[in-house]
Amino acid sequence: MTDMSQLLPYGLGTPDLVEFQPGYFVDREIVGDLQLLAQEAAANGFELRLESAYRSFEKQLSIWNRKARGELKLLNENGEPMEHPKDEEELMYAILTWSALPGASRHHLGTDIDVVDGAACPEGYEVQLTPAECEGMFAKFHAFLTARMEAGESFGFSRVFVPGRGKIKPEGWHIAHLPTSRKRLEHFSLDVLRNIYERSDMECKRAVLANLPQLAEEYIYPYFV
Repeated sequence: MTDMSQLLPYGLGTPDLVEFQPGYFVDREIVGDLQLLAQEAAANGFELRLESAYRSFEKQLSIWNRKARGELKLLNENGEPMEHPKDEEELMYAILTWSALPGASRHHLGTDIDVVDGAACPEGYEVQLTPAECEGMFAKFHAFLTARMEAGESFGFSRVFVPGRGKIKPEGWHIAHLPTSRKRLEHFSLDVLRNIYERSDMECKRAVLANLPQLAEEYIYPYFV
């Protein structure tokens, strides 16, 4: 596979990125619409602040491996710290509760971002990206986003991880520029992803490869929207 553009859905290749906020890069094609959404938020008293944006395969693999090794905490379905499973398959599913498979994260696309209301953050507060925050300090901000999305006035941005879709828990903070992300996903292939895993230093690799078709049906394809 010589066309580097076909590697982009997996967080590989060389994406065309722009630094939208310090340290956070997005696909060049979404910058205009993201600026408009940020301006609309500001006009309503909110500060749209990125907490995550583009992630390479290596970055997502690092998150995955550190969770598997117990170097990063695992959270249960309620967003609370949980014990580290000893069984490899059980551990794999525990990580998948809140973290995407490396090579299958929508953050690889450069079109998806995690957002909060910077104006609502107490000084020195470390954002956790949890349901409790969405329902608490960021509730008004998320209500604003929901209203814009329902009215078709969100400049192409929508939530992807919503109740009733796939096995990943809802993530109100994660929004995607769907017109662009759909183009980026056109070349996604599960066979290519399997080949990437076989060549990678990935924790729980045996469990992931053994269950990959089912994982795709539950944790990958439902979010190709």
